[in-house]
Amino acid sequence: MTALLDSFATAFDALESRDAAGLGDSRRAALDAVLRDGIPHARVEAWKYTPLRALERRAFAASPEEATPVLDTGLLADIPAPRLVFVNGRIDTTRSDTASLPAGVSLQPLSTVLAEGDARDANFLARRFDRSDEIFARVNAALADEGAVLRVDAGVSIEPPVHLVFIGTPADTDRAWHLRHLVELREGASLTVVEHHLGNGAHRHLANGLLHVHLGPRARLVHARVQDEDIGATVINRTDAVLAREARYERIDLELGAALSRHELNVSLHGDNARVHANGVLLATGKRHLDTRLGIDHAGRDSGCELTWRGLGAGRSRAAFHGGILIREGADGTEAMLSNKNLLLTEGAEIDSQPVLEIHADEVQAAHGATVGQLDPTALFYLRSRGVPAAQARALLTHAFCRETLSVIEDAVLRDALATRLDAALARLEEK
Repeated sequence: MTALLDSFATAFDALESRDAAGLGDSRRAALDAVLRDGIPHARVEAWKYTPLRALERRAFAASPEEATPVLDTGLLADIPAPRLVFVNGRIDTTRSDTASLPAGVSLQPLSTVLAEGDARDANFLARRFDRSDEIFARVNAALADEGAVLRVDAGVSIEPPVHLVFIGTPADTDRAWHLRHLVELREGASLTVVEHHLGNGAHRHLANGLLHVHLGPRARLVHARVQDEDIGATVINRTDAVLAREARYERIDLELGAALSRHELNVSLHGDNARVHANGVLLATGKRHLDTRLGIDHAGRDSGCELTWRGLGAGRSRAAFHGGILIREGADGTEAMLSNKNLLLTEGAEIDSQPVLEIHADEVQAAHGATVGQLDPTALFYLRSRGVPAAQARALLTHAFCRETLSVIEDAVLRDALATRLDAALARLEEK
C-alpha cells in the first residue's frame, strides 16, 4: 500500500463520525474500493495529464479539532457576511456569520447535520462512485465529516452572496481534509454563492472537496469559485450539478494558486430548457500544475451550454483542459458552445487542450474550438508604437484576454471583486 493510501486508512479508523446518519456501511465500501483499485496511473485517460506518483508517496495526517488559529487580519476583510469559514478543514465558528440569512434559507456545517443524526438531511453523502478513476470522490465518500449544507426554499430569492471560505494555514505536519457540500435550490429559488479557497502562510496540505448542486425547476444559481491557495498546497475539487427544467446555472472559476490543482465540473442538464453558462481562467506559473475537466451532459430537450475558458502558461508550468459535451438521444433543440483559448508566455510552459463533442440527437447546434498560441505580435507592436513599454503592453493584452470570462457575472460589485483578485494574480505573474 502506498503512503497516501495508508494515511487514508488510518484517518478512517480514527473518524469519530463514520457511522453517523447510518453511513457506516457506505463509508466502509468507499474506502474498500479505494484500497482495492489504488491510485490511477498516467495510462488512465482521466489522469493522463496529471500523474499522481509524487502525491501517492506522501502521507497526510487528519486535521484535528483544535483552537482557532491566528489568521492574517486582511484575509477576510473583503468577504462579508453571510459566510461560513473553514480553517484546515474545520468550521471556524468565531469567524463565520450567518445571522443575516433570511427566512427560507438554511446554512449549516456538515458536522452539525451529522451530529443531529437525521439520515434524510445527509442522504447526499451516501452517493456511490463506481468508476475506479474517481479516486478522490471515493476518498471523500469515506472520510468527509465537514462541509457546508445550504438549502433554499421554493420561491426564495437572496440578494447578498453567500460566501464559503476555505483557508489553509501552517500546521505541525502536512494535513488532509475532505469536505462535502450541498447547495440545493428548490423551485423558483435564486441565490449567489462565492467559494474562496485561500492560503494563510506556507503549507503543503491536501484539500479534497466535493460539492453537489441541485437546482429545482426555474431555480437560478450564480456561482463564483476562486482558488488562490498557497503555492505548496494540493487542491482537488469536484462539482456535480443537476438541473431541472428551466433551471439556470451561471458560474466562473478562477484557478490562481496551489502547486497541484484539479477541478472537475460535471453538469447534468436533466430538464427541458435547462441552461448552464460556465467560464473560467487557468493561470499556471512557476512549476505549478493545473487540471480542469468539464463534463456537460445534455439529457433534456432545448437545453443549452456556453463555456468560455482561458489559459495562461508561464515558467515551467503545465495546464490541462478537458471540455466534454455529451448530447444524448432525444435532446433535440440543444445549443452547445465551447471555446478554450490559451497563451504560452514562456518556452518552458505547456498547455494541453482536449475538446470533446459527442452528439446522439438531431436538430442541434453545437460547436467547439481550442487554440494554444502566443501573444499577438501585431498587437504588441501596435502598443509599442504608441509608446507603451513592453512589459505594460504584455500586461494589457493578458489582462484583456482573461477578463472577458468575467462577463458571466451580472452583479457589478461581485464582478469587480473578482476582477481585483484576478488582476492581483496576473500582477504576480508579471513580477516573475
